Parts: sequence; structure tokens; C-alpha cells
Amino acid sequence: MTETVRTPGTAAIGAPVIALAGVGIRFRRNRRGRRSFKDLFASGARRTRPGEFWALRAVSFTVQRGEAIGVVGRNGQGKSTLLKLVTGVVLPDEGTVRVTEGVAPLIEITGGFVDDLTVRDNVYLTAGLHGMTKKQIGERFDEILDFAEIGDFVDTPYKHLSSGMKVRIAFAVISRLEEPIILVDEVLAVGDKAFREKCYRRIEELLAGGRTLFFVSHNERDLRRFCARGLYLDKGALVLDGPLDEVLARYDADYGVKPA
Repeated sequence: MTETVRTPGTAAIGAPVIALAGVGIRFRRNRRGRRSFKDLFASGARRTRPGEFWALRAVSFTVQRGEAIGVVGRNGQGKSTLLKLVTGVVLPDEGTVRVTEGVAPLIEITGGFVDDLTVRDNVYLTAGLHGMTKKQIGERFDEILDFAEIGDFVDTPYKHLSSGMKVRIAFAVISRLEEPIILVDEVLAVGDKAFREKCYRRIEELLAGGRTLFFVSHNERDLRRFCARGLYLDKGALVLDGPLDEVLARYDADYGVKPA
């Protein structure tokens, strides 16, 4: 059975906030996008057809509230797809995904911003789409601008910002959301060292407040800074779920290199 259940705010004490059971998702190499609904109903059996590949297959794990998990693996092994499943951006082709807390996605965070709108309008639009009221946004607006360090550009069209400035304002907005689950996918690769450190301190503040973290990175030092548990993905399979040190050691043993 394929099922995706998203019921934020319903997690019972001691129950997992994220649970994946036998999850698989497949894509086509040679055609744009996912399969259509017509393809889904017509395909019947869940076998792989020519030109298709499984980005994830038979993935199962649970996450308790307050855990910080590092996701490792080479590029193209399913890490970003896993985070998109948790956010609900993509749906599984098999298995069950259950999420009982709201999600703040720090993945492709500039994607929802509108080029022709000003920074001010984008802040209100993006935060509003994530559930913040106009009053809440107004109360945090100055805080967001101060964190992003782009106050002089608040009424500038978003498209005229540099790539680093776009990441700063996007991180400032998303990290102010009150969602209990935070997903981070290499979004801080753009930007100067000082601002990255500022963002990392913000993540630490969120973790100290009891948030749950999924952190995808190729940087071992960053993984160790935040995470005690690791998930190692390879060829779409969950190779190992355990203490981060053991996960990194297995990854090193398989490929002879450590995340760097």
C-alpha cells in the first residue's frame, strides 16, 4: 500500500514524528517530470520499466522529536529525494510516509521567491505561505532583516540581489518559522564564512529549543557539530542507520574517503 499521511501537531508523547515504512520512489531518466496519473493507473504492477530508476527503495526508519540526524552518501544516492518526501514535495510510489509535525524546509530555499517582487513583499509572501500570519510577520520583520544583513535592499526587486544575498534572506525567513522539524540540504554552500557560522549558531539555537533536524551535508565537521545519529544512503537504499560515528566509518570504508 502506498500512503502519505501529514497530520501536523498530532504526535503523541513518545511516538515518532516521522515514520517511513518500505518507501520507494522512482523517476524516469528520459522524460520530463514524474509519471502522470494516467500512467499510474495504467501501470498496474510496480515493476521498473525501461528508462526508469528507483531513487529510493525499501527505506524504513523512524524519528523521535528532538533528534538531530545527519544524512550522508555520494551525490545522486537519494538524500535530497528523501527530504522532499518528508516535506511532501514528492509522493512515494510504494510504502508509507507519516509526518506528525510541521516542517521548515531549508532545501532549495530560494525557489519559492518571486523575482519581480521586492524583498519586503517576498518576506510576507513566503512566510505567509508557511503559515505565519501578517501580524506575526510584522512582529519579526526587523529581526529577519537584521539577520539577513540586507536592510538597505528591502525595497529592491529580489531578482537584483546577489546569489549570496538571496540565500541570506531565504534562510532568515525559513529559520524564523515555528515548525518543529527542520530540513537542511547543503543550502549554506553559497555565502561567506561569517554568515555560515551565523546560520549554524541559529540552527544550534533551534535544536536547543527541542526542534528535530535532518541535515544533509558532505562536510564531516558540520555533521558532527549537530548530529548524533546518521543515515547512510547508497544507490537509493538505506545502508546503515545508527550512531553518526559508525555511519561515517562505514561510508569511509565503502568509498575510501570521508565527507569533506
